Amino acid sequence: MSLLGIDIGTTGVKVILLEEGGSIAANVTEEYETSTPGPLWSEQNTADWWNATCVAVQKALQSSGKNNSDIKGVSASGQMVGLVLLDRGGQPLRPCIMWNDQRSVKEAEDLTAQIGLETILAETSNPMFASFVAPKLEWVRRNEPVVYDKVRHVLLPKDYITYMLTGNVATEVSDASGTCLLNIERRAWSDAMIANLGISREWLPDCVESDQIVGEVTPEAAAATGLAPGTPVVAGAGDQPAQSLGCGIVKPGLCSVTVGTSGVVFAQADRHIRHPEGLLHAFCHSVRGQWYAMGVMLSAGGSFQWLRDTLGAVGPISFDQLTRLAEDVSPGSDGLIFLPYLSGERMPYDDPLARGGWIGLTQRHSLAHLVRAVMEGITFGLYDLLQIMRGLDMDIQSIYASGGAAESRLWRQMMADIFNARVITTNATQGAAFGAAMLAGIGTGVFKDATEAAEATIVVTGSTDPNQQSHEAYARAFDLYRSLYPRLKDSFQEMAAFSTPD
Repeated sequence: MSLLGIDIGTTGVKVILLEEGGSIAANVTEEYETSTPGPLWSEQNTADWWNATCVAVQKALQSSGKNNSDIKGVSASGQMVGLVLLDRGGQPLRPCIMWNDQRSVKEAEDLTAQIGLETILAETSNPMFASFVAPKLEWVRRNEPVVYDKVRHVLLPKDYITYMLTGNVATEVSDASGTCLLNIERRAWSDAMIANLGISREWLPDCVESDQIVGEVTPEAAAATGLAPGTPVVAGAGDQPAQSLGCGIVKPGLCSVTVGTSGVVFAQADRHIRHPEGLLHAFCHSVRGQWYAMGVMLSAGGSFQWLRDTLGAVGPISFDQLTRLAEDVSPGSDGLIFLPYLSGERMPYDDPLARGGWIGLTQRHSLAHLVRAVMEGITFGLYDLLQIMRGLDMDIQSIYASGGAAESRLWRQMMADIFNARVITTNATQGAAFGAAMLAGIGTGVFKDATEAAEATIVVTGSTDPNQQSHEAYARAFDLYRSLYPRLKDSFQEMAAFSTPD
């Protein structure tokens, strides 16, 4: 018996077949393109997601040797806060406006002024970030009125895959938390926010718990994917709550740190938690009756990728080669600080105009220093978010690392030293797809609940303890890092005036 997990990521779809005992019978990735039709814009075609999903599922079944009748259930995760619009006939009206799209900054500002920050925080537990669904929808209303007039369904990326599999429009609480239309505490749509935006309640799908069955694979979807008609489809979760579920974050006191393109710090809570200034996301967890606090930096692994790609233009260089260079540099990079704001920033500074850079360069700094400073700057950004969580009296006892950084011995040690906490790794390296497969198992009764699913499938593979001497060196460097953005904010605004469209 197998469980199928689908993750609609930024660069491609990942499909895994998870066995009840935690082994992976198949792991397939199919890539697709992202377009940038304007500065700070980011879009993807929903047809590309579906086509890639069909191919990946077919390959997963073929490579595993499984019959489609072996699949007990299916569930999807995906990039959060993307806007998918369907017309009356269920056809996409435009490409998805993605999570890292920043075109709706003015709309977010205008809606905040119109509704009031206090009302928004009271209703949704979060500020009106430009990346959220509500301001994106307002942007479409203002700039694409022909499209807006045809809107009948507002979905999130993974919900579109669920729709294509089942023919049903549905969403769930963890992903809907990023719309700025959900009352997080009540885990239900906010009538006040819907009224303030002047949208139809009928546009929003039923919002259920993440482990609830929302339909079955239709004959049409079965023909396209190779799945058996009638296979149960579970609601799923946004990629971060699915990722954290897949790391075993199923009870309060546990925290995950993920370094992908973005960087995410995620801590579970058994009560609704809201930062008074909105410096952290306060969302519903994919675990029933649970919530989480989450901090997101936009360019974590993305900064390291940029460094590799930039150096690669001169000559081929791998990520492993870069980290080996960094090993020869002491903690603190001899006073060199890197600010990882290559895509602007979301948290703790909601500033799309923030800029990255090395601060403190001297002639003695080598390429190795540049590399290590990038790694440290990314980790400082994560630590900044972790400290804000600790300030909310969240009892964070263990930190689970995932993503590319977790695969590096040096980076794991760096996280342990900077965080001053034990860093744990698990077998769940497939991230959000693993968590989606777990939800498929919970929803179809293979597992009683999230705790049982984690106990059955997740195994600790290693742990890294902090070095106190290194932590003290990093603490001094972090204080300097933390002081730089407030000093440079006005300069970043001026620098933005020199930017040219992509």
